[in-house]
Amino acid sequence: MTLISRRHLLATIAVAVPAAQLAGVATPAAAAADLYPSNTALYADPALVEGVDYGRRHRRHGGLDDNLGTGDGYPRTAVLAPHGGGIEVGTSELCLAVAGYHPATLAAAGPTHDYWMFEGLRASNNADLHISSSHCDDLVARSLCGGALNALGLHGCTAAQAGLPDEARAVLVGGRNATFKQFLLQDLNAAGITAIDAGIAHEDLDGDDPANIANRTLLGAGAQLEITTPLRTAMFEVNTRAQRRHTTTALFWSFVAAARASIARLEAGQPNR
Repeated sequence: MTLISRRHLLATIAVAVPAAQLAGVATPAAAAADLYPSNTALYADPALVEGVDYGRRHRRHGGLDDNLGTGDGYPRTAVLAPHGGGIEVGTSELCLAVAGYHPATLAAAGPTHDYWMFEGLRASNNADLHISSSHCDDLVARSLCGGALNALGLHGCTAAQAGLPDEARAVLVGGRNATFKQFLLQDLNAAGITAIDAGIAHEDLDGDDPANIANRTLLGAGAQLEITTPLRTAMFEVNTRAQRRHTTTALFWSFVAAARASIARLEAGQPNR
């Protein structure tokens, strides 16, 4: 494989991606169901207390390129849970595991990736903290995605929202990166998990908005997984905030392995610098 320089890649991206998208401006109107139009607006609400009502977690891996050889290049993939904790249950634990960290111990296993999550910490009414992914303006999330080639957003939905029977265990695969989507569809289905192309099944959940945080990458494209409630529930023996991380099931790890396999396949086809 012929390696290309980071400068050449960025020049190519600047041509391919609209300037307004790279600048992070011109986002659509806030979703009608959201109480807050953006993360910034939520953080500014004096009625909310970080660490009590909500929390933010992230990990950014250090890198350097100070030799005349091959160097380390740039981050490849960021993993996101914009609606973690009690908002879309189970996505925080999945975010950590897909990024390469055990959700209970944070011990690393295998390749690791940058991650970011926003979590609802309340005992109830966490849905009030939901911010549409297209309105996510958290500076850490933006910077992680903006400096990476790829991003994977992990979300939860009801089966009804996905247009499926109430007990359906399935995941809708969306986003603007067609190759990443195809890998995820293949690997999840190969693991025995029903994976459906969101662009065909449910356009409202297809994650193809350029402003979606998962698409705010160097390439202007990422992937999004909308996981039904029955599927997420089956991933934990005790589905509570305190116990989910300690009671992950075989299904949880099958899902994680499939997502990580797709990331590995995607990264294998991309130059390091």
